[in-house]
Amino acid sequence: MNIPTLKYQSQAVAKLYFIAALCLFTGQILFGITLGLQYVIGDLFFPYIPFNIARMVHTNLLIVWLLFGFMGAAYFMVPEESETELWSPLFAKILFWVFLAAGVATILGYLLVPYASLAEWTGNDLLATMGREFLEQPLPTKIGIVVVCLGFLFNISMTVLKGRKTAISLVLLLGLWGLALMFLFSFVNPSNLVRDKMYWWFVVHLWVEGTWELIMASLLAFVLIKTTGVDREVIDKWMYMIVAFALISGILGTGHHFYFIGLPGYWHWVGGVFSALEPIPFFMMTLFAFNMVQRRRREHPNQAAVLWAVGTAVIAFLGAGVWGFIHTLSWVNYYTHGSQVTAAHGHLAFYGAYVLVVLAIISYAMPLMRGREANPMRAQRFEMWSFWIMSIGMAVMVLALSGAGILQVWLQRMPASGTAMSFMATQDQLVFFYWVRVFGGVMFLVGLVTYLSSFFIGPAANEQEVAAIPGSRMHRA
Repeated sequence: MNIPTLKYQSQAVAKLYFIAALCLFTGQILFGITLGLQYVIGDLFFPYIPFNIARMVHTNLLIVWLLFGFMGAAYFMVPEESETELWSPLFAKILFWVFLAAGVATILGYLLVPYASLAEWTGNDLLATMGREFLEQPLPTKIGIVVVCLGFLFNISMTVLKGRKTAISLVLLLGLWGLALMFLFSFVNPSNLVRDKMYWWFVVHLWVEGTWELIMASLLAFVLIKTTGVDREVIDKWMYMIVAFALISGILGTGHHFYFIGLPGYWHWVGGVFSALEPIPFFMMTLFAFNMVQRRRREHPNQAAVLWAVGTAVIAFLGAGVWGFIHTLSWVNYYTHGSQVTAAHGHLAFYGAYVLVVLAIISYAMPLMRGREANPMRAQRFEMWSFWIMSIGMAVMVLALSGAGILQVWLQRMPASGTAMSFMATQDQLVFFYWVRVFGGVMFLVGLVTYLSSFFIGPAANEQEVAAIPGSRMHRA
C-alpha cells in the first residue's frame, strides 16, 4: 500500500518496531510499579514473581524496548537522510520478528524458569555470561542480539553507502556501531572481580553515557530539522559540538565508576574531572533545542512532536546532568554509591535522555506512516497531557527516591563507631518515601495510558485531518 506522506515507502518498516517498543514499554512500567509495591509489601506476588525477577524483567524490558525504538528510528530516518529506499525492507522485517521472538522468550524464561536452571539449560557452563545486572540474558539471547544487531547495521550501513551522506546519518551510524561493539564486552566475564566490573562498565556506562548520546543527538537533530525548518548547516554545527563534548567527557567519565572497585587511585581525579564535565553536552542540547525552536521558519502542525523534543533536552539535562553531577565526585560517591540517590539519577536520566527522545521520533513519524502530516489536534492534546502527566509522575518518583537516598546515607552510612543502622533497619525508615514513589509510578502509568490512547483519537467534529501537502517543506527538508 502506497503511503503518500512517506517520501520513501520503505520507511514504513519502522512502524513494526515502534509498536513493539510501546508494548514493551508498557510492560516495563507495570513491572516497575510491582517493584515499587514490593518495597513496602515485601511478599507481594511471592513466590510467583519474587523481587529479584521483577527487577530483572523491569531493567531488561527497558533496554530491549529502547533498542526497538532506536532501530525503528534508524529505519525511518536513514532512507530520508540518504535520499534512497532502505537496502532491504524484507531483511528488516525478518530481523524484527527474530528479535521480538528472542526477547519474549527470554522474558518468559525469567518468569517461568528458576534463574539457575535457565543458566544451566542455556549453556552458561560453556561460556559464563549470566548473573550480572542488566546483562542477565542467557547466552543464546546474547548471541541472538549480536546477530540481529549485525544484520540491522549491515542494512542501515548499506543504505547510507548507496545514498547521500549527512551529518545526522553518520553520527547515528557511529552511535549504533559503537553500541554494538561495546555489547561484545558482555561476553567477557573474567574470574578477577576488578576486571569483571571494569568490563561490565564498558558496556553499561559507554552505552548510556557514550554511544547512546550520539544516537540521542542525531534523533533530536532530525526531529528539530523537520519540525522547525531551520537550515541543516546550523543544526549540524550544534550537533558536532554536542557530540564532541559528549565523547570527551563521557569516555573518561567512565572513571567515576572506577573509584572503589580496586583500580588505581588516579581514577578518582580522572573520573571526577571528566564526570564534572558531563553535564555540559546536555546543557548544550537544551540550548540547542530552545534555539532551534526560537529560530523556526515554520509552524509545524505536529506541535506534540516539538514538545517531546524540547522536553527531551530539558529533562535529560536535569536527570543525566544535574542529578548525575550531585553524586559524581568521589568524596560524595563514597557515601551515595548504590543508594536510592543512584536510583533517582538513573530513573530521571533514562527518562529524559532516551525514553523521551524515542517518544519524540515516534510522535513525529507515526502520523506520517498513517498517511497524515500530524495527528488531529484533539489527539495531540492527549499526547501533550501525557507528556506532562508522565513528567510530573517521574518528578514525584525522583524526589521521593532522592529523599529516601539522603535519609539512607544519613542513617546507614554516615554514622561511625558502630552506631550506623543496618540495611534492613534503614529500609524500614524509608517507607514513607517508598509509598510516595509508588504514587509517582501510578501517575506515570496514567500518563502512559493517556499517550497510548492518543493513537485511537480522531479529529473533533469541527476539525479537519492534517493531510500531507505535496511539495511542502516536510518533503524538501
